[in-house]
Amino acid sequence: MLQTAVEIMKHNLLLVEGREDELFFEALIKHMALETIQILPIAGKEKLRPNLKALVLSPRFVEVISLGIVRDADKDPMAAFQSVCGALQLVNLPVPEMPLVRTGHGPHVTVMILPDGNTPGILEDLCLGTIAEDPAMFCVEEYFKCLEKQNVSIPRNKSKAKVQVFLGSRLEAGKRLGEAAQAGYWSWDHKAFEQLKDFLRRFCM
Repeated sequence: MLQTAVEIMKHNLLLVEGREDELFFEALIKHMALETIQILPIAGKEKLRPNLKALVLSPRFVEVISLGIVRDADKDPMAAFQSVCGALQLVNLPVPEMPLVRTGHGPHVTVMILPDGNTPGILEDLCLGTIAEDPAMFCVEEYFKCLEKQNVSIPRNKSKAKVQVFLGSRLEAGKRLGEAAQAGYWSWDHKAFEQLKDFLRRFCM
């Protein structure tokens, strides 16, 4: 999205990977009544470096108090965190020593690696943790067992596939992860979201 000067409207900026992440965090931030956070999607983790460069060149970046960055761990949470730190270092922003630690000033910087900072995975894995006890998840698991039994190729990203199959069980099927968040399909009060909510509270305090 960025790569050109962006209009900064709030003192707390949250960088997320893409549009679905933006919709997801919009819903969560609204639930938490954190109106001081502006969300900026960067169109993919591989574009963090050029987008950070564009961001710090924005005329009102000097007014930013706190910067939060959220990205998926994928296969290696430490490599994901180090990648974010490298991008921060290139533009002379404060570099945290570890995820979830608020660092520096002008602005403060905090990084969250999903799903929990230590485990390989993505945002979908975090959401799956909140619906593990939902009756529909039994059917979701049986669906993938059936595919394997029939020698049908399983999607490379099984977590994304499981979320899509689960969302197909809702009354309004066909929504994507972020749209599901906007529709209230994820339980924000579930303990699986506690660390993420704590990150949002602390990064903009």
